[in-house]
Amino acid sequence: MAENRSNLTETAFKAVTGDGAAKQGAPEGEAGNFFRHVLSLAMTKSGDGLIDPKLVLSWLLTNAGVPSVLIGLLVPIREAGALLPQIVISNRIMAWQRRKWAWAGGSVVQGLAVAAILGAALLMSGWPLGLAVCAALAVFAVARSFCSVSYKDVLGRTVAKSRRGTAAGLGASVASAGVIAFGAVLLSGVAERALVVHLALALAALLWLGAGAVFAGMNEPRAEPEAPRPNPFRQFGVLREDRQLLRFVLVRGCLVATALAPPYLILMASDQGESGFRHLGLLLFSSALASLISSYAWGRFADISSRRVLIAAGVIAGVVLSAAALAGWAGVVGTLWVLPALMFALMVAYHGVRNARSTYLVDMAPEDRRATYTAVANTAIGLILFGGGVFGLIASALGTVVVVAGFAVLSFAGAALAWGLGEVETCAG
Repeated sequence: MAENRSNLTETAFKAVTGDGAAKQGAPEGEAGNFFRHVLSLAMTKSGDGLIDPKLVLSWLLTNAGVPSVLIGLLVPIREAGALLPQIVISNRIMAWQRRKWAWAGGSVVQGLAVAAILGAALLMSGWPLGLAVCAALAVFAVARSFCSVSYKDVLGRTVAKSRRGTAAGLGASVASAGVIAFGAVLLSGVAERALVVHLALALAALLWLGAGAVFAGMNEPRAEPEAPRPNPFRQFGVLREDRQLLRFVLVRGCLVATALAPPYLILMASDQGESGFRHLGLLLFSSALASLISSYAWGRFADISSRRVLIAAGVIAGVVLSAAALAGWAGVVGTLWVLPALMFALMVAYHGVRNARSTYLVDMAPEDRRATYTAVANTAIGLILFGGGVFGLIASALGTVVVVAGFAVLSFAGAALAWGLGEVETCAG
């Protein structure tokens, strides 16, 4: 029975990766590890879609009368909170021989944090609810930072190069099917929207708990533990030593526009008298459909050249955001199908950036410095995201159309900078 299961896993692995032969020096148990990566990522990415702070949590708090000042903190807490602690966390995780436990534990804590958000939503409203959700989301974000720091190191030691992007892309595509179903239920009106959102939060909590259990079963080779550095912030010195890493951080910094732009598209529609949150199901549906259609393809493309994926995704985002700015200037972005169509196209670019940035970093970083490279890059991006609130001030002063146009410029700049990156998938490893 076990042998049949192993043969089936190997057959499925070869079919999915398109690779008919094992690579020289491939990690032991790679096929099984590959599907554990796919399953755990599918579960956590499904959870991400079910609680999406940009859409779902924002709607939940708006519906419960939470002040806008607290709703505006959701995305910065979720994004920057998951990135800023990594420079310190990585210093500890690198002393572990099995880094999979950092990811598994972080996933479990994220599940518990989502359960706390659900409890608060059922028992509170107004300011107390907003403060409780922000606090739980902060815990969620810190737990996520443990997963982020450890994941690329575990991926690099359990799945061979040229297959890593495929694992991430397949996991995202599988997850998007669940989020599409969630959006379809919201669109159908078969149940009261608040009830559907509450059930989605409960399911998301279970998915993160399950993902932790799946990842804990990873066949991870022992790593050589590193002694914690007295001053972990000295890790930023790698930006001076490796100019390609510095350029990569600049590219990724420009392309955060794809993550920051969606709330401003909704706000732009609201400025024109159309409630973006009234179409929560439609926006979720279009966002998840973009992931379903594009993630696996982006992953396969990234395994060939993640650099070219960064370029392509940056150009697509620049074109889409330019069109959004023009639609806002013309006053038509609030039209029923314009906003979902823009969101769909932008999310195609976003998933390209997300997949390529992960694949590029894993393939570029030396094996013994992978966690350091990840922590430095993510902390730098966290600082950029932490300053993302300045776009809100610009929107208040000059209007959301100006901000969206600025995001288009950043996207084109990211694509131009990515052109100068070196190819890393062609290197041995």
